[in-house]
Amino acid sequence: MNEHFADRLANAVRRLRTPVCVGLDPRWKQLPDPLRRHIARSPSAVADAYKKFCCGVIDVVAPLVPVVKVQAAFFEELGPDGMVAMGQTIAYAREHGLLVILDGKRNDIGSTAEAYARAYLGADQNPWGTDALTVSPYLGDDSLAPFVDTACERGGGVFVLVKTSNPGGRMLQDLVADGQRLYRRVGEHVERLAVETTGNWGYGCVGAVVGATFPDQLAELREAMPHAWFLVPGFGSQGGTAADVAAAFDARGLGAIVNNSRGILFAYERPEYRERFGPDHWQAAVEAATRAMVDALRDVARGL
Repeated sequence: MNEHFADRLANAVRRLRTPVCVGLDPRWKQLPDPLRRHIARSPSAVADAYKKFCCGVIDVVAPLVPVVKVQAAFFEELGPDGMVAMGQTIAYAREHGLLVILDGKRNDIGSTAEAYARAYLGADQNPWGTDALTVSPYLGDDSLAPFVDTACERGGGVFVLVKTSNPGGRMLQDLVADGQRLYRRVGEHVERLAVETTGNWGYGCVGAVVGATFPDQLAELREAMPHAWFLVPGFGSQGGTAADVAAAFDARGLGAIVNNSRGILFAYERPEYRERFGPDHWQAAVEAATRAMVDALRDVARGL
């Protein structure tokens, strides 16, 4: 039997005593100069630079954090070369003991949803080697069912978009329908799925994406969704702070993983690290920024 994803995540968070998730979002214009210097901007060359960069990040963060989130878009835009680089990055992360979430925001109906689920859920049973996948809920409950079923069968995880970190998300997510905000309606459905798939730590394999940039709604959803792991974007560059995400955790320090992408990946550009490290020592800046986030969240995830 495949080990329950929520239990594997809880065990990894407990082992390293941190809920930090590092987002692997390689961006050409922000890559450190040593990785861009003298490279022709062909898809294959950029893909190779992305792989080297992400693997260099993994070398630094693997001893410090339990999970990474790979943003598929930056690899997909490079075509086949980019997809090969994404696969190699995922494999490298797994070799270093990290759980891997693919941020692809997939969804569809019927056999197409089943194919997406088989592609990305259950690290030992899908071709990409990913543990979990972000999923959009806006095609309805029958579109989520194939992802949930496959996750349960294979020990994978699903993170459903509930309250996203971007300001424009309010256009739909805050709409009132039948006297209730849409994000609350989606959250209630995700909580039901989480309850139906609960593991030993009390969390289901179906979780929610809930942004750090809306701390009041995050606290509201935590209370309403006690069995769902939260994947919390928006920390750091988007303005979210440790205080903003404090309500996401239970008394054991579990229940949420907090993602930081740009604030860690490109820390060498940040004022507090620029003079100490700079582009030639970008990995040292990655480590310093990761350790700073670990320390900040340890103060609010008090049970770890």
